[in-house]
Amino acid sequence: MTPETLLNELWLGALTRLGGSAAIEACARQTGAFLRPRAVKTACDLLRLVLAYCLGGMGLRSTSAWAASVQLADLSNVALLKRLRNCEAWLEHLVGQLLGGELAAHGRRIRLVDGTTVAKACRTARQNNGLWRIHCAFDLPAERFSFFALTDEKGGEQLDRVPVAEGDILIADRGFMHPDRLARVCEQGADIVVRAGWKGARWLDAKGKPFDLLATLTAAENAAVLDCPIWIGRKKAPPLALRLVAFRKPAAAAEISRAKAQPAPRKEKATPSSTARSPPPNGSFSLPRSKSRLGPAPRSAIFTAPAGVSRWPLNA
Repeated sequence: MTPETLLNELWLGALTRLGGSAAIEACARQTGAFLRPRAVKTACDLLRLVLAYCLGGMGLRSTSAWAASVQLADLSNVALLKRLRNCEAWLEHLVGQLLGGELAAHGRRIRLVDGTTVAKACRTARQNNGLWRIHCAFDLPAERFSFFALTDEKGGEQLDRVPVAEGDILIADRGFMHPDRLARVCEQGADIVVRAGWKGARWLDAKGKPFDLLATLTAAENAAVLDCPIWIGRKKAPPLALRLVAFRKPAAAAEISRAKAQPAPRKEKATPSSTARSPPPNGSFSLPRSKSRLGPAPRSAIFTAPAGVSRWPLNA
């Protein structure tokens, strides 16, 4: 797109693909990108300015000068910058509409939440294991990132770091298995799919007593699926109600998990305990959120449990 295409019939076609001028105006007001007509008269004019700056190869001053020359808007480069900074949520909505993201999972947004690390550049930081952590959320099936946050090595993985909306389905790794943070996400109306180590939570039954997860899995070794309610204890709040669903892993995958979980041989040749010699069965665990949509329990998460000798990771 060039500044010329923002003034001809191609621009009218772009507006039609985005739902028309009225829909663009309503969305801009809802997201706070356009509140009142001043130097910029309409939301469509603001969109022209945004596209001219982002795709036209011009800087702020050149974009301001171009807008004045075509009588689109008369504003300074600083005023243009302020308006651009308010357009993030608006542009995310417009792009998501073009990609069809609103149709995912019958209107529910599926989001993969994870993070990665990058070593800091200076020598002192490297010697002290200094890192930059990049936290992100990737939306399916729109196939686009909807959230980024940058912290140092002290910023841990937190599921509630990502802004959520009612109906979202968040899928995350075991590092996000923090009961209080899971509860905060669920309180906003979202569902969760999270991995966890078998010791990664305080599992409880309906009476608030400890839930023997390994014994339950062992008892269900011959069952195709294990489905039961479960609760996760919290320090200063009532337990978080979930549903536990387990299914067996394929034999080949189970053997790989057992091989990875075998402890390395030691010089003293310690004899494995009886628990280590007889690992529990394999399975996956899911915790759906509500009766009406995902099951009988009020909140959701999914865990998978590969067999192990020294540990039993729960993953999704």
